[in-house]
Amino acid sequence: MKNISTPGCFLAVDIGATSGREVVCFRDNAGRFRFEEVHRFPNAILNVSGHYYWDIFAIYASIIEGFRKCVSAGYHPESIGIDTWGVDFGFVADDGTILGLPRAYRDQYTDGAPEEFYNIIPKEELYRRTGIQIMPFNSIFQIFRQAETGSASLRHASHLLFIPDLLSYMLTGKMVCEYTVASTSQLLDPYSRDFDRGLLAAAGVKRDMFPGIVMPGTVVGEIDSRIAESTGIGNVKVVAVAGHDTASAVAAVPALDRNFAYLSSGTWSLMGIETDAPVVNESAFAMNFTNEGGVEGSVRFLKNITGMWLLEQCRKEWKLAGKDYAYGDIMSMARKGKDFNVTVNPDDPSLANPESMTAAISRLCLEKSGKAPADDCEMVYCIFRSLAARYGEVLDILRELSPHDISCLYIVGGGARNTLLNSMTEEAAGVKVIAGPAEATAIGNCMVQAQAAGLVRDRNEYRRIIAGM
Repeated sequence: MKNISTPGCFLAVDIGATSGREVVCFRDNAGRFRFEEVHRFPNAILNVSGHYYWDIFAIYASIIEGFRKCVSAGYHPESIGIDTWGVDFGFVADDGTILGLPRAYRDQYTDGAPEEFYNIIPKEELYRRTGIQIMPFNSIFQIFRQAETGSASLRHASHLLFIPDLLSYMLTGKMVCEYTVASTSQLLDPYSRDFDRGLLAAAGVKRDMFPGIVMPGTVVGEIDSRIAESTGIGNVKVVAVAGHDTASAVAAVPALDRNFAYLSSGTWSLMGIETDAPVVNESAFAMNFTNEGGVEGSVRFLKNITGMWLLEQCRKEWKLAGKDYAYGDIMSMARKGKDFNVTVNPDDPSLANPESMTAAISRLCLEKSGKAPADDCEMVYCIFRSLAARYGEVLDILRELSPHDISCLYIVGGGARNTLLNSMTEEAAGVKVIAGPAEATAIGNCMVQAQAAGLVRDRNEYRRIIAGM
């Protein structure tokens, strides 16, 4: 099928833990970049016999459906970029077969794995060699646990691909290992930006399982001709963008200088700064901050904070009980519950994936103060107040560790629309808060594609473009 793409038109495939969407970026007659969502689809963790997986084939089918909708809307992108969450991965056999469903990071099969791994590589040394925040679901611990338990998928695999790279492979048949998503694995040397072979051996795998690392903006290949024909999208290129969704979101922070912190607010809240080099020292280790890859080889020095996961899980419970609260309802409820002044630590391990989120939060409130939220309104306010307090704490630590001043906090992602939480955060953090863009991840994804196409020079230029939108 001939290439029917429109120059300057790009398609971002942005997939999160609960939903995915496809967003088209194009230039209007005035030369300004515009964005339009053409497809949205649900995503969910599968619970199979007590273990948690991602249905990678359902995600793939939803992406293909989005291609058809993109074409139906009159768009023919010249490239496609995929971003997802980090750490998780799938296996591919010698003959190209995908081996089973990827395990999900919320599966508790890695409980205790870090402590076992420290018998091989001490915790302090692991941090020194990677600069990555210690979290039990990091790829290194997932691989270690699968190797230890004799995972059949790992045993028969010839390649390991992180989720955005796995989806690119399913579209093109080409394998790459994109830098930003690989950096979340706790397997990379943050200075050489390549895998630490000693850590790979300790985890139970070899370097040849991983394709060569590529930087954001690298062309992976063209989509399979059968997909091109069946969807009508044509022989479009797939570009390895900043495959980790937070890296794409940070790329879209509309800052005009470097004296800023960012909060990428969604299911997870990622608060940090952008630096030219890793920050790996005793203080960063003690505070459990992480150094992950960004566009153009930059470093995202940040802290992972449990975000809207708390509210999302509560809303699921309430919906099952016949209370389907819309976004506007949630905002009203929070204001009604403002007399409840108890906060919890959003990062408490008991909130990672409880059977009942409302019960888990209530239990923490009771342990702390002797009282629990009396109704759903107080529960919502408790979540917002707890998040704002945690954001303030983390920003205080960032001020101590940052190599430059922090004059403002940019809140990007879906949470940028939450004006109440933003004002609570501004008060708790004691810094000017600037909200938006809410669609930062998709915008950053598209901007990397635009850079690959030669339409923008660097991240400073597309930040100026985004600031002017």
